[in-house]
Amino acid sequence: MKDRIQRINQLTKEELGKIIIKKVDFPKDVLVTITRVETLPDLTQAKVYISCFPEKMTLETLKILNRNLYFLQKSINQILTMKRVPKITFIREREIEKADRIEELLEEIKKR
Repeated sequence: MKDRIQRINQLTKEELGKIIIKKVDFPKDVLVTITRVETLPDLTQAKVYISCFPEKMTLETLKILNRNLYFLQKSINQILTMKRVPKITFIREREIEKADRIEELLEEIKKR
């Protein structure tokens, strides 16, 4: 079962990424990345974590994605040939921010 969820996560990430690149308009010079997808074991929900560069545009990017959520969900429903396709929820990726903070702290320790 765990392998199946991992395959669903990877497939959702790839296909949703393709759809977003082609069909969703973001402000100029904004890079949006799907960092990971976490699907619940019962396939009711898929949390799609996004990262944005520049970071200050993350909230605006989430708003744009949520405005297009119905279209994105409909598109992914057509692509994934499963009995139950998880409902998509977009979430801001915080792990990258944590990793950056750890990196900063390590640099401070090296300097001392």
